[in-house]
Amino acid sequence: MSVRHSVLRARCFASGAALAILLAVPFAQAAAKAEIVDAAAGQPNIVLLMTDDQGWGDVGFRPGAIARTPNLDAMARAGLRLESFHAAAPVCSPTRGSVLTGRHPLRYGVVAANRGHLPREELTIAELLQEAGYATGFFGKWHLGTLTKDVEDSVRGGPNGAEHYSPPWEHGFEVVFATEAAVPTYDPMLAPPKGGGWWPPVADPRKAVPFGAAYWSAAGRVREDLAGDDSRVVMDRAIPFIEQAAMEAQPFLAVIWLHAPHMPWVADSEHRLPYADQSEIAQLYFGSITALDEQVGRLRARLRELGIAENTLLWFTSDNGPERPSKSLTQPPGRTGGLRGYKRSLYEGGIRVPAILEWPGRIVGNRVSDEAAVSSDVLPTVLDLLEQPMPDSRPVDGVSLRPLVEGRPLERSRSIAFEYAGQLALIDGDYKLVRGAEAEFELYHLGKDRGESIDLASQHPEVERRMGEQLMRWRASVRQSRSGADYPEHGDR
Repeated sequence: MSVRHSVLRARCFASGAALAILLAVPFAQAAAKAEIVDAAAGQPNIVLLMTDDQGWGDVGFRPGAIARTPNLDAMARAGLRLESFHAAAPVCSPTRGSVLTGRHPLRYGVVAANRGHLPREELTIAELLQEAGYATGFFGKWHLGTLTKDVEDSVRGGPNGAEHYSPPWEHGFEVVFATEAAVPTYDPMLAPPKGGGWWPPVADPRKAVPFGAAYWSAAGRVREDLAGDDSRVVMDRAIPFIEQAAMEAQPFLAVIWLHAPHMPWVADSEHRLPYADQSEIAQLYFGSITALDEQVGRLRARLRELGIAENTLLWFTSDNGPERPSKSLTQPPGRTGGLRGYKRSLYEGGIRVPAILEWPGRIVGNRVSDEAAVSSDVLPTVLDLLEQPMPDSRPVDGVSLRPLVEGRPLERSRSIAFEYAGQLALIDGDYKLVRGAEAEFELYHLGKDRGESIDLASQHPEVERRMGEQLMRWRASVRQSRSGADYPEHGDR
């Protein structure tokens, strides 16, 4: 199988208005896609739903949680809860790249948030599923490259960041509604004159200033219907894409990456109300979580109404742990559920995240797995479920979780390695080896001590040595990938 780059620049909806026009195309248009539909008959739909900076403890089904997430709680009861699921990195961009490629982002230079970009040579889940006849759509926070070369936008967009231009529509996504990076979780295009990290909704738009970011499609900037809760704004575009694919009986991949609850935290009075006994900052933070949970419920309900829920794999997770304390944020509201560390740390609080798989036709509900898994496992799992191989032999860091989906034990064929900002970690079975930027290696038994409070390195030097050697071999492989060794010398990229 080869990936035909020429088909990856196809249709994209410029705005909500353009989307509405396209959705009005007569059903007879589906006949033009009969060959694709027949080729992919019976294939499951895939929805990859990710939140931003939502901690392991920021879900209602966690004991002692403050966040109220009735829809995620219902999804967990109906599906498979992965209790030891990890983000590939403790920050946004690298984890997102791992989901799309199945590879650790250090292999291709996405070393941190707003650093590097997704190279054209990488194969994404969208490209691979498009080859299998899937409609592909991306909605929300991209954070794997800039979206415009022409005007200043977000963190790096515009002429000065042109070298990092790498939008979703150049990576296999046909329908796109995306921002480069973070936006406020309510009224995403607006900020109060003084800005900051959190605020109530701006009552008078005349007293607001532009936030400095935009939503983009391949056709240009999207300007319509961007007011109110940002999770709803994103889902307003994702659901019509799903409806269109269902109408045409075409399997689809919908990647929906919500901005909440990443700073700036903004929430309306309705979603703040359940947290009236909390501080204002906590009301805004947890209000944005309840607002995103509402959209999860809206999505799940629409899948059922369309009659496609049984054949849809809905995978929910977060990209890293919650924001850490700082001078301006002495008591961050995000919860790790008792795990050590926060965002930007390779301790569990920075990388262990909530994760749920729901697939009514295939997954028996109300199941919990404590098997260690990582965001790099998403692509191998989906390809395995579709019985579709990778088209070349480039190193893949994830493994297929198909055994867990089918209720069987997972025998992980490779350990889970991490590297970020001078920190290193490796998870192998129940053991985790971790080293801070200036510290010695520490060893923890996550099965007995997920809070990483008892260092076992001196008690088990042979385990520390063995895992350290594994980690060094992995780092050597990563360095080889960074040299370009994974990419064919000749090709259409």
